[in-house]
Amino acid sequence: MKIDDQQLADIPDLVRGEQIDIGEVMVRLAATTKPSYSYDDVYGEYCTVQGYIDCPPQDAYEYLANIHSLSEWTYSTRDFEPTELPGVFRGVDTLGVDTNIFMKVVANAEARTVDYHCAWDQGNDLWMIYLMRVIPAELVLNRPGSVVTWTNCRHPYYNENPYPQTAPETRQGWVGDMWGIFGAGHTIELNNLKSILEYRHRNNLPVGPHLLAD
Repeated sequence: MKIDDQQLADIPDLVRGEQIDIGEVMVRLAATTKPSYSYDDVYGEYCTVQGYIDCPPQDAYEYLANIHSLSEWTYSTRDFEPTELPGVFRGVDTLGVDTNIFMKVVANAEARTVDYHCAWDQGNDLWMIYLMRVIPAELVLNRPGSVVTWTNCRHPYYNENPYPQTAPETRQGWVGDMWGIFGAGHTIELNNLKSILEYRHRNNLPVGPHLLAD
């Protein structure tokens, strides 16, 4: 079925084969492709990291969907417990002095997406959202295992704490102060995830997370 090109005629700045030939497009692509990119070019507004994990995608998804797994593979979030808010857990984030982090996991088993909705200090406005997807590597790399993508968008609240009245007096900094190293930090954590899942899969161990008995 053909589309109606006339419905697109008044929309500016489209680059489609009907208007611009492949030669001109290749010139444009060459002009906008750089030999190297700055950190801010890559991670300025959107921070995305990705990697291959030699672990079945269903196992990787189930691991990520369990909030207590965060205490294993993240650098600093620990000890999540339920709160009175539906679906919201409270933990600690050792990146900030005396800092609580509130977290809700929004997962979709069919799509294998796991989104962490979170915020420092308060749990009513979970504005800091980490978007993760587990993709069967068989589909995209023609090999067993998983590809995991992780994206974080630079919400305006990263620039300034919207709820300063909830911040502990002992803490000087704000989570947004660290945006410039989010890409590097998330890469470390994604490597932690890879190490844990691959080790347990390789050794036929339960994926986890592994929790202490009360």
